[in-house]
Parts: sequence; C-alpha cells; structure tokens
Amino acid sequence: MTTKRIVLGSLLGVGLFYAGVLYGQRPVENIDAHRHPNLAEAQKHLEQAWGKAEEARHENKDELGGHAAKAEEHISAADMELKAAAEFADHRR
Repeated sequence: MTTKRIVLGSLLGVGLFYAGVLYGQRPVENIDAHRHPNLAEAQKHLEQAWGKAEEARHENKDELGGHAAKAEEHISAADMELKAAAEFADHRR
C-alpha cells in the first residue's frame, strides 16, 4: 500500500509540475490585430507586464516570496482568455 501511494504521489507531483510549466508560459501575441484590435492591444500589454515581472524577479534574485511567479501565472491565464475570446468572436461571425 505504501509503494502504491509513493508511485501515485510521484505521478501527481510530476503532473502538477508539467501543468504549471504549460500554464505559466510567456504570453504570445497571436491575436489578429486587424480583426480584434482591442484584444490584440490587451495581449501586448500582458507581454509587457510579464516582462516587468521577469525584470523584478531578476533584480530581486527571485526572492519575492513566489508572488511574481504567481503574477506570471495569472498573466498567462489572462493571455489564454484573450485568445479564447478572439476565437469565440471568430466563430460567431
């Protein structure tokens, strides 16, 4: 029973790690500015915010209590939502 728990715990840990890596990706400017100018502009601002958070982490030697990394996760989530909004609008046309 303990071996099974160790294996399951390890698999869960690896899965969570990779989910974090995929989830916390730098924003990608991939919204068509001609079709969705406001969403594309918002995406550019997210890219800038990510860059500033990275600068802060670097200047503080990653000693920000994990808050800058968490902010980057939220920025990444916002980026995905903007992309989803653009795709939704594209399908409604």
